[in-house]
Amino acid sequence: MDQGNLLQMLLLRGLGTTSLVGDRLRLVSQDWVRSGRLDPGQASALVEDVLKALRGETPELEQQAERQLERNRDQLLEDLGLARQRELDELRGRIDRLEQALRQRQISADTPD
Repeated sequence: MDQGNLLQMLLLRGLGTTSLVGDRLRLVSQDWVRSGRLDPGQASALVEDVLKALRGETPELEQQAERQLERNRDQLLEDLGLARQRELDELRGRIDRLEQALRQRQISADTPD
């Protein structure tokens, strides 16, 4: 099967699924409005929010996913015993300060009193 065809088929299936979910959600929300579980404003907001999420138009969810991914990455690095960039930078700074102090002591020891 051609890769372009496969990609197109997957894209169309995804769009079809999104459309079906949207239609079903509209029906369910209308039932909830009729039964009094939701008012019409809440129902339309719910449908719109879910459809935005399905279309990937929710930056809050993306930011939350990024934060979760960063936490998972940090935990994995910690579990593996690897240092993060910030920790490496701190260690480089400490090494620089220690080397400078050592040079100062050597200079002090080399100069006669």
